[in-house]
Amino acid sequence: METKHLYTFLTAAQTLNFTQTAKMLDYAQSSITAQIKSIEEELGTPLFERLGKRIFLTEAGMQLKHFAEKMIKLDKEMRDAVTGENELKPILTIGAQESQCTYRLPVILQEFIQLHPQVKLIFKPVHTNEIAKNLLQTDTLDLAFITDTRKIVSTIHTETLLEENIMLVAPPTHHLHKKEKLTLEEVAKETILLTEKGCSYRTQFESKFQLEGIYPDNVIEFVSIEAIKQCAIAGLGIALLPRMVVEKELNSGSLLQLPISLALNQIYTEIAWHKDKHIPSYLEDFIQIVRGHYKNIQCKMKET
Repeated sequence: METKHLYTFLTAAQTLNFTQTAKMLDYAQSSITAQIKSIEEELGTPLFERLGKRIFLTEAGMQLKHFAEKMIKLDKEMRDAVTGENELKPILTIGAQESQCTYRLPVILQEFIQLHPQVKLIFKPVHTNEIAKNLLQTDTLDLAFITDTRKIVSTIHTETLLEENIMLVAPPTHHLHKKEKLTLEEVAKETILLTEKGCSYRTQFESKFQLEGIYPDNVIEFVSIEAIKQCAIAGLGIALLPRMVVEKELNSGSLLQLPISLALNQIYTEIAWHKDKHIPSYLEDFIQIVRGHYKNIQCKMKET
């Protein structure tokens, strides 16, 4: 049974008019009659009952209509899958902490979208590096930006992009700017604005105090890095932040770096993906755009 004969039958079953069916399918009416007759002969039963000038589906015709609809739909799905005409848009799922999301990635995403407008981008803020690594290992993320000390995970490929500068900042009116060099004891007496637990540089910062047996008097924890920065500008406390977050404020003078040597282990921004991850061409292009962008950042940092 030919598919085109089934399609003709379905059209006739909907119109219940062979003349109208012929016009819709651009066939001669005799061709419509011949195709319907061919199906009836193959099945050995009439599909239409003719009462005067009107036609009606027989019981067999109604049953065939039910199966023909499924067969036509399946035929279309098969052709779309084989030819790729109905192929779903590729999806790229990226994870990063807020600092990368806000201050580094918009330009990268803009360039990528111009190159691959057909790719659907899903961006997932991940609050800690451990969450990012877990999502990579379960293939929930295609790629992640991780800001942390260098840590080897056997299932994850990482590539270093940039060494980050972590600093304590406060508004220029803060009394600690009068000091030539701050001690941990002096910092511990202040209100300290920190990211949530799990952040790599916060963990190191707090461990410095613990090693000295010093415990800050007042710590305020935020989920949002932008909130930390705005509270620091407003004079609500001193903030521990990556330089990229406060670059604009340092240049304008609304925030100043406090004179303390943190001696933290080196913090790097890396891109990471699962070692077994298939890298399609659009993901490779995204990685190349990221490399180029961070190389430009490195050059600018060296100039300053």
